[in-house]
Amino acid sequence: MRDSTGCCERRLVKLRTPNMDLVTYDDVHVNFTQEEWALLDASQKSLYKGVMVETYRNLTAIGYSWEEHTIEDHFQTSRSHGRHERRSSAEQHSEFIPCGKAFAYQSRSQRHVRIHNGEKHYECNQCGKDFGTRSVLQRLKRTHTGEKPYECNHYGKAFAESSTLQIHKRKHTGEKPYECNHCVKAFAKMSKLQIHKRIHTGEKPYECKQCGKAFTQSSHLGIHKRTHTGEKPYECKQCGKAFTRSSTLQTHKQTHTGEKPYECKQCDKAFVRRGELQIHKRTHTGEKPYECKQCGKAFAQSGTLQIHKRTHTGEKPYECKQCGKAFAHSSTLQIHKRTHTGEKPYECKQCDKAFVKRGELQIHKQTHTGEKPYECKQCGKAFAQSGTLQVHERTHTGEKPFECNQCGKAFVQCIALRIHERTHTGEKPYECKQCGKAFAHSNTLQIHKRTHTGEKPYECKQCGKAFAHSSTLQIHKQTHTGEKP
Repeated sequence: MRDSTGCCERRLVKLRTPNMDLVTYDDVHVNFTQEEWALLDASQKSLYKGVMVETYRNLTAIGYSWEEHTIEDHFQTSRSHGRHERRSSAEQHSEFIPCGKAFAYQSRSQRHVRIHNGEKHYECNQCGKDFGTRSVLQRLKRTHTGEKPYECNHYGKAFAESSTLQIHKRKHTGEKPYECNHCVKAFAKMSKLQIHKRIHTGEKPYECKQCGKAFTQSSHLGIHKRTHTGEKPYECKQCGKAFTRSSTLQTHKQTHTGEKPYECKQCDKAFVRRGELQIHKRTHTGEKPYECKQCGKAFAQSGTLQIHKRTHTGEKPYECKQCGKAFAHSSTLQIHKRTHTGEKPYECKQCDKAFVKRGELQIHKQTHTGEKPYECKQCGKAFAQSGTLQVHERTHTGEKPFECNQCGKAFVQCIALRIHERTHTGEKPYECKQCGKAFAHSNTLQIHKRTHTGEKPYECKQCGKAFAHSSTLQIHKQTHTGEKP
């Protein structure tokens, strides 16, 4: 391998002062390739820098000037430089800065020094803010004027900064130059890659001071804080409803317009959100990518998996402030609150009957249409609800997936298990407002209420006699048929 120091010294000797009115950059510049530069040690690089700065200083003193590049720019690149006219400038000198960076102009070095000492010489006339360089001030001024000089050739979208335009162009080209070393996922922005890396490292640098919950992004923390403050800054101009997120407002607006821009190519069903479409597609593919590590059960949605995990942990994080009852789902708490307020937000447009739950309204609507779209492949029986079909299919398979932890008794339906559990706990959550009597089942309360109202909805078609209970009607019918139970 050749002697790098000797090479450096020999090439520096070749510098000359031109006896002409114009001086090219190459007349005084010694160019190293990246490979050659890598062969130099620290002392050799220091020697090179010292010689070059001394050369610049001498030539500047006799009236030459150079492009505004640092010395490091000169020896790390070999770009061609244009010719520059010689001019007298007694003020220009080449200086070293305390950090080791070198400049051909004193004005450049002075500007750089401001970074170290915090000086800010450029002040905005509009807001009084100070900046170290004129270019940064110019960028700020655009926030006041609204000027966006950098325009995209594709759609005409304009930007205040050229760098933002470059990032935007990647949407058109599909370029994603920032690649994750862990999973090879690529991104258009460096900042997006940094955020993504936290998925692998588990880092959550943004912590809520109120509850200690941590987040990977500062924006997510900002949204979370609103759960403590109750702030809802995004308001619908049409109905006045307010939201914590702008994206939720955008989705809400589509309830007014009826717009559903995301359509399934397989069944033509349309959705308000892209995420809803992605989840829906799994009903066609059968994909369930989210698996419970405890029991192996898989789910189509990550949110459903999180809710499922609570069946193992018993966690019920959503508590009613009025009665103290706790729930595993936030949506279940919202529905429960309506038992206190009496609110029934889901109204049938055909008969004006109102319901507490959206699902109850959907089921009710089918009483008008008679529609039963869910058919059992085994026996051909049809149902109005997919859930009812699932329960029915268990009559063929004998499956009873809901088991009581206390006595081991198993049930076909989850609700049947919940009702059964009350035989162990003695809980009677359904209370008659008229006499205070409490019941374990809501339907038992409905039957009891008829003792106060005198209502008898079950009528015999043969003799017209009416009964408060359907079971009593069934027994009565036997008096006509002569059947003995």
